[in-house]
Amino acid sequence: MSMDHRTSDGSKRNEAASLRHRAGMIDRRSFLVGSAAGFGTLGLAGCATSDGLILAEAAKVYGPMPDEKFPIPAADISKVNPKYFRRTVSYETKEAPGTIIVDPGNFYVYRVEGDGSATRYGANVGRDGFLWSGDAYVGRKSEWATWTPPKEMIRRQPETAKYARGMPGGLDNPLGARTLHLYQNGAYTLYTIYASSEPDTIGSGITSGCVGLLSQDMIHLYARTPVKTKVVVLRA
Repeated sequence: MSMDHRTSDGSKRNEAASLRHRAGMIDRRSFLVGSAAGFGTLGLAGCATSDGLILAEAAKVYGPMPDEKFPIPAADISKVNPKYFRRTVSYETKEAPGTIIVDPGNFYVYRVEGDGSATRYGANVGRDGFLWSGDAYVGRKSEWATWTPPKEMIRRQPETAKYARGMPGGLDNPLGARTLHLYQNGAYTLYTIYASSEPDTIGSGITSGCVGLLSQDMIHLYARTPVKTKVVVLRA
C-alpha cells in the first residue's frame, strides 16, 4: 500500500516536470517567433540575431524593390553582419525626435524616435583622413541623383574625370536611389547620406566622408526625413 502511494506521487512529480519542460520549450519558441516578427519595428534581442528566423525576416526587409525607377535587386545579406540590420533600439539622447545621429566609430546611423528609442541602421563611413564631426542639416533631398565628383576627388582619382559634368542616376551611380545632402550655414558641405548597393561595405570606412546605408535602409530613412532635419555627426 505504501509502495503504491510512493509510485503514485512519483508519477505525479514526473508528469509535472514534463509539463514544465514542454512549457519552457513553448515559451522559447514564442520568444523567437515574437522577436522575428518585431524585426525592423520593435527591435530584436541581441542573443537571437543569428537565428534562422531573423535571417529569413532580414531577407524580406532587404528584398528586391521592383517598383523603383531603376528596379533595385535584393541585398545580399550574407555579406552583412547581422548587427548592422535595421532595428529599433533603446537610445537616450537630448536631441529632438527626427534628428539623425551618425556614429562613425561604430558604423551606425540613428534616427531619434523619442521615448528613449531610435531606428538604427548599419552604415559605411569615411576612411582614415576623411572622417569629420559636427552639426549639419539636410539642405536638400534627391532621388536617383546625378553624381558629380568634386575637383579634389578628380585630382586624387583621375579616372573619375569622365564624370566631371555629371553621371546620370542609376544603379551604378555612387549616390544610388536616395540622397540626403548635408549643409552647414547655408552652404553645401559636399557630404551626403546616400544609398549603397554594396552590402560588403557596411561596417567599414571606405568613403571620402559620406555615409552610406543599404538602399532599402536609405529609402526607409529618406521617406521619414524632411528638409531642414538636424544631423549630428559624432567623433569616431
